[in-house]
Amino acid sequence: MDTGRNDAGMSPERTGTAAEVLLDIELLRQLKYRYFRLLDTKDWTGLAECFVPAATATYPQRSCSGRDEIVSYLSESMTPGLISMHHGHHPEITVGGDPDSDRDRATGVWYLHDKVLVPAFDFALEGAALYSDRYVRVDGRWLIAHTGYERVFETRWSTADLPSFTVIQGDISRGDRPRDP
Repeated sequence: MDTGRNDAGMSPERTGTAAEVLLDIELLRQLKYRYFRLLDTKDWTGLAECFVPAATATYPQRSCSGRDEIVSYLSESMTPGLISMHHGHHPEITVGGDPDSDRDRATGVWYLHDKVLVPAFDFALEGAALYSDRYVRVDGRWLIAHTGYERVFETRWSTADLPSFTVIQGDISRGDRPRDP
């Protein structure tokens, strides 16, 4: 039975073919993966390029308006001595999800697993959160219009309580750029 909808369950006039929607979803996944990599490697210039200029962010400690404020907040919070790992997985991405939307807008929900180590303060954190994002395509390129998360849980401990605990920080986690191969 032909319902007039593509395999993604959306009308092709609004969202494109199933192949186009799947390509958009892959491009959005790559954008979010890039966000996490650039965050953990403290590549603030690269991270800024993931956002539209008027982007917004809602983090548990602060809300930000504008790409510059987002990047400033993150760069001030994530100092060179802070080691982080952000893994985003199980994305639920919708391209042009409601009747008033178009193919140049999308939303995403991501499950986050993160770890933060600050050896200078014997501090460790591990947790999980749910990210909620909005994306917009500008000049053929997907960018983040809004990002934010709410914690599912967070654990914290002093690494001083673990006498055998050792951290060896890689240069890239300080924001040092890798050498060309």
